[in-house]
Amino acid sequence: MVKYIGKRLLTSIITVWAVITIVFFLVRMMPGGPFDGEKITPEMKAQLNEKYGLDKPVGEQYTLYMKNLLKGDFGKSMKYKGREVLTTIKKSFPNSAKVGTVSIIFSVVVGVALGIIAALKADKWPDRLCMILATLGITIPSFVMGTFLIYIFTVQMKGFLPATGLSKPKNYIMPVIALSGSSMAFITRLTRSKLIDVLKSDYIRTAKAKGLSGKSIIFKHALRNSLIPVVTYLGPLVAGVLTGSFVVEKIFAIPGLGNEFTLSITNRDYTSLLGVTAFYCTLIVICNLLVDIVYVLIDPRIKLEG
Repeated sequence: MVKYIGKRLLTSIITVWAVITIVFFLVRMMPGGPFDGEKITPEMKAQLNEKYGLDKPVGEQYTLYMKNLLKGDFGKSMKYKGREVLTTIKKSFPNSAKVGTVSIIFSVVVGVALGIIAALKADKWPDRLCMILATLGITIPSFVMGTFLIYIFTVQMKGFLPATGLSKPKNYIMPVIALSGSSMAFITRLTRSKLIDVLKSDYIRTAKAKGLSGKSIIFKHALRNSLIPVVTYLGPLVAGVLTGSFVVEKIFAIPGLGNEFTLSITNRDYTSLLGVTAFYCTLIVICNLLVDIVYVLIDPRIKLEG
């Protein structure tokens, strides 16, 4: 286990470095710069480029940025004077984490529940209803769902649900539904497919022959093996929720990190964009590592190989 975790950590570090490196050079290749839209004189623009090191060769800029990043210095925003990128992350990410955590819990709980119902009632109307909901969840993009929810519950129903902010529990309802649609649908399909296969296996027939109750067979035996694909999906699910939140946070005016990421792209704020990318990438590889470990704990038959 220790050897495996060590190798995965090394792979994760290389992955984070590669992503940051690629994004660094890609943003430098984008047309324009962070100060092109400013109403300033060429002399002032030259001073700003010098202040943020943009007058140096790209290779030198990269080396300096990586050295500072290793020290925990994410730099300062190029668009908002005096704003530290790390401070922005600390201030904004908790809001993204709140919506994301609720969304993940909602996706897993509802998705697994619908998957169980669909598997136990295979080829009957509950199964067909669950599959219709799953198909809608996969095919409708989060921004379309978010806009539709606002139109129904905020516009048509005269503010029944608030469209912006996170001040009250009901503020979470629409963003969570918009963010959870595709992941909940995918988990439903995964659970249904795997549970149907498991229920046909020999050890389930043996459990039935021994006279075990239906609930015991489902929840103590069949469901445990059926959830292995769901656990595997949790890593990509975190990534999907985080990237999906970029659009959802913009629609619902949530002051989260996804919103900051979108603004950094629009403003060509190099340091903010790279800082948020580094943070998100690190978070995702850590989540994937934890998922791999949990995967083995759920099914001890699976061996970790270095």
